[in-house]
Amino acid sequence: MRKYLSIDLSRENFWFEELQKRNDVQSARIKRLLQLPDLTKKENSPVKILVDQILNLPRFTDFDLIEFPRIVSVEENFDLLNTPADHPSRRQTDTYYVAENYVLRTHTTTMWSFYLRNADILKTLKEEGHIQTLSRGIVFRKDEIDKNHFPAFHQIDGLYICERSRRLITQKDLEEVERDIAKSIFGEDVKYRFLVDSFPFTDPSVQMEVEFNGSWLEVVGSGLVHPQVLKNFGLDPAVYNGWAFGFGLDRLAMIKMGIPDIRILWSEDPRITSQFKDINSRYKEVSKYPPISRDISFVIDKDISLNNYYEIVRDLAKNLVEEVKLIDSYEDEKKFGKGKKSYTFRIVYRSPEKTLTNEEVNEIQEKIRYHTEKDLGAILR
Repeated sequence: MRKYLSIDLSRENFWFEELQKRNDVQSARIKRLLQLPDLTKKENSPVKILVDQILNLPRFTDFDLIEFPRIVSVEENFDLLNTPADHPSRRQTDTYYVAENYVLRTHTTTMWSFYLRNADILKTLKEEGHIQTLSRGIVFRKDEIDKNHFPAFHQIDGLYICERSRRLITQKDLEEVERDIAKSIFGEDVKYRFLVDSFPFTDPSVQMEVEFNGSWLEVVGSGLVHPQVLKNFGLDPAVYNGWAFGFGLDRLAMIKMGIPDIRILWSEDPRITSQFKDINSRYKEVSKYPPISRDISFVIDKDISLNNYYEIVRDLAKNLVEEVKLIDSYEDEKKFGKGKKSYTFRIVYRSPEKTLTNEEVNEIQEKIRYHTEKDLGAILR
């Protein structure tokens, strides 16, 4: 029988209260992200429809379901999961740091840090010889701006651990799980394949791809639980073994339901939300509102991550930007100075719900120009 575990949120509440005392740009971004709804729990959301399809699979009937905080420690999000100290995901240009040692969770795999340190769960493992859980929810990561990326997105993870004397877990066991997931989403006749991959917390690791509309699509990342990760949680890899999987839900929902722009997933427009009833729903365009493009060129220190610029655009344009496209970049020490680099971006404005005016766009663009200069020390061209 499925157990529902909800981790105490008092620590998250503490950090949320601390954020309210701050008025810097970074805290404003984090507060805005924390106000977003978790679409894995929102009715008529393509993301929730996908989650329900997976949760209702017969093989997952007895899997626990764990909820854990959105604000987690660096140890919980990275260290315990064997993430190398120099891994790019740890950088402030990739992850939202609430404080020096606390971040917005970057993946639902972080649930291991709560599930595998829960006293009741460890008791069950000792008494019954196995434990199993799923976790779904919203996660956060800094990224580029286009139709497929948004700083908040959704994932689902699965974890199974048992005594080796009970069962020796193999890659074949994991492939059977992934096959069931793929068939539940894409149908019994779906074609699939497995490719070698690499993740810090599994070894060996594999990636599952499915063929859909003539293309091979990455669906699930997975592997056998890494022995070092078991040790990190106080479990002897000579005694225990297991498998794990995890994957993004937003892109999968977009592919399955024919959604062309990730912002549509967040829409409250009833003309859009009413279209999604079940796993076979297909999106029909409400109206193709015209785009408005504006170019911006500037020179900044070449060591500055472009994610810093994308964050400025998100701050000011919200969901009115469809894409920020880099159309030119070059260095010229004589012209710009040592360590400087010139960039030209094309910002494409388009709302999925209304027609934008030139006046609206010009106002936003001027704010972006101002903050690019002020926040990045840029020289506008």
